[in-house]
Amino acid sequence: MLPRHLQTVGGRCIAHASHSRPFFMSGNFFSSPWWTGHQQPLSYFPVNSWHPQNSSGPHYYFAPPRPALPGSHPFPWFPTQSSWLHISHFNMDAKGDESVRKRKKGMEDEEHRSRPWTKRPYPPASDLRVPPIHGTPEAFVPVSPQTEPKAAEVKRRWEDFSHHYHERDSKKKFDFTVMSYNILSQDLLEDNSSLYSHCRRPYLFWNYRLPNILRELQEMNADILCLQEVQEDHYQEQIKPSLEALGYICEYKARTGSKPDGCAICFKSDQFELKLVKPVEYFRRNITLLDRDNVGLVLMLQPKTKERDAPMVCVANTHLLYNPRRGDIKLTQLAILLAEITEVAQIHDGRFYPIVLCGDFNSVPDSPLHRFIKEGALHYGGMTIGKVSGQEMYTRGQRILSIPIWPRSLGITQKCVYDSPEKHQEEPERSVEEGTMEMTAEQTKAPDQRVESQLQHHFSLSSVYSHYFPDTGLPEITTCHSKSAVTVDYIFYSPSNNDLIRQPGSDVSCNGLQLLGRLSLLTEQDLWSVNGLPNETNSSDHLSLLAKFRLEL
Repeated sequence: MLPRHLQTVGGRCIAHASHSRPFFMSGNFFSSPWWTGHQQPLSYFPVNSWHPQNSSGPHYYFAPPRPALPGSHPFPWFPTQSSWLHISHFNMDAKGDESVRKRKKGMEDEEHRSRPWTKRPYPPASDLRVPPIHGTPEAFVPVSPQTEPKAAEVKRRWEDFSHHYHERDSKKKFDFTVMSYNILSQDLLEDNSSLYSHCRRPYLFWNYRLPNILRELQEMNADILCLQEVQEDHYQEQIKPSLEALGYICEYKARTGSKPDGCAICFKSDQFELKLVKPVEYFRRNITLLDRDNVGLVLMLQPKTKERDAPMVCVANTHLLYNPRRGDIKLTQLAILLAEITEVAQIHDGRFYPIVLCGDFNSVPDSPLHRFIKEGALHYGGMTIGKVSGQEMYTRGQRILSIPIWPRSLGITQKCVYDSPEKHQEEPERSVEEGTMEMTAEQTKAPDQRVESQLQHHFSLSSVYSHYFPDTGLPEITTCHSKSAVTVDYIFYSPSNNDLIRQPGSDVSCNGLQLLGRLSLLTEQDLWSVNGLPNETNSSDHLSLLAKFRLEL
């Protein structure tokens, strides 16, 4: 009997390839062993052959498929009959925003954490069969192209800032692009199917989503890719080989425990040389606050130029905890990442190499966590844990952040740097001097709270995006599904002295970066005009972020 979640798909659950070949795809792409040939290749193209390395910025369009010529078959190596799509398993028991894999209280024993992650039984890419429908003896049901709705167009424009800078011929420079993208792990999609009730089921299958994601990565052609929710088996078997074929070197950090996904940083081998890789795990076995499996990844990259002493660039990527009510965990995870960046990016005298910090921070603009990254300080005394990320509208009744937030055994100070054991030993105990009047408990407690309830970090960071459209005041959106449309994805960077959007009065790092341009975001109304995310042409519930920087050598 057909499973309940497939009954609505009916005869339309099989997609076929009957359209012309996109101009940006190579023959190797379609002949790869994991390519099922089911998908209608979709056009995603810039006007005037736009490339992010160009200073001018024509428009991006998400466009419908191009029609095939009558009587022709675009791919002669496909069978004459329509191609077929295999069906992934959908867990329909998931409820709400939390994964059914979420760790339950009291289950964090050694056996549970050491259990290796077992891949789901996905059919191989060569298995294109689907279950018989309503007792039909044949296991294949063709789809008529006339039944497919026409994809709407969504325009994302390139915002060029390069004309704001005065060219200095005597100064050598290095331009590069950075893309940050939460590509939506297939296992997490299936565990949280209620978030995607707006989306037609065939568009959620991995065999449909993968070509769209790879197409977008190839078309953006960024020098550095920071990817989140990269499922480990898909990374090893499909994503990494595809990106390596495009000239990328890939580094990956899987989430700890039994989680199936992780973070990846990939960079063009002809643009950068890898100097250091630093995987970051937030889990701490003996600290209850840090019992979650989120991770980060930090790379030190040196531009390949004729200048032998070209400064390195620190690139960090992370995906912080989702839970809106656990701001204490999010701030602690962020503090660990900042401490790791400090260790690898510091030059001397408190100066740092340029930093690019990307990721899904699960915090909205102007939230305390977001302001902390940009402003370098956060007074959290009296703040409720649900207020930290700004995702919770009602925080009454929640507990207050403890002071300090994390225990001293973590070894990280309130300035988000590692504290050496020697410093602990040298620190004298506080005492009241003889002959002075003894202060009351309240008088001695207040000054300590004012100091300890403030977080700080040593970096000067700006956000690539302004988060609101200046002409309308509407918020920019980076993720949009059935239950919300907000911004949680960011690219932060170290601005140079003459950077266009550097905060006045902020300190700058050695050889900071200039923001030359960015790919614009969209409003919630724009996204729902194409049925939200994911949809026919955009196969993640997040939009990709793209920025172009200049490093003066």
